Amino acid sequence: MQTTTWLSSKVAFVLGLMLTLSACGVTPHPPLTADQINPLQDFDYIIGPGDEIEIFVWGNEELTTTVEVRPDGKITTRLVEDIVASGKTPTVLARDIEKAYSEYVRSAVVSVIVEDFISIPSQQIRVVGEAAKPLNIPFSKHMTLLDLMIEVGGLTDYADGNRAILIRYFNGKQESYTLRLDDMLEDGDISANLALYPGDIVIIPESWF
Repeated sequence: MQTTTWLSSKVAFVLGLMLTLSACGVTPHPPLTADQINPLQDFDYIIGPGDEIEIFVWGNEELTTTVEVRPDGKITTRLVEDIVASGKTPTVLARDIEKAYSEYVRSAVVSVIVEDFISIPSQQIRVVGEAAKPLNIPFSKHMTLLDLMIEVGGLTDYADGNRAILIRYFNGKQESYTLRLDDMLEDGDISANLALYPGDIVIIPESWF
């Protein structure tokens, strides 16, 4: 329920901001400053619905299995049903499975390996507007804006890349900044590249000419 509410509020905000950008010739958002370019100090991957995970039980091959996290955030293994997986790191989930298995297996040692990544909404990067392939992808440590543009296939012919906006939630605060995608992609200005942060939203408006 919280994830749905969080996602709905962010979608509503993005749509509202896109309408504002369409009605204005310029954006008031300041560019990123040096201390805002890479605020991420550490990062632990959080499992989300749709992730495919392997549950490996040492010395018990018959219990080793690969499952997909259901939309309700839970998984079912060969011994236990409805284990909550979403919102946990692989290590925390492994310990929870060991505890659940302790009733059936003596001293179970479990490893959880994520094989197909989706993650939770707050650890995804979203691109909307005039990208060739607007999408959301799981954040990866050291991911940059250039990496993201490669993932979405660059800009459309109608994009105004230098009016693109980065929405960032950091330390409980929402900030928005101007990006220089045209400078980076068309002119090769690598100074326009920057490190991304989990939950970043990139909005690319349409050019007026």
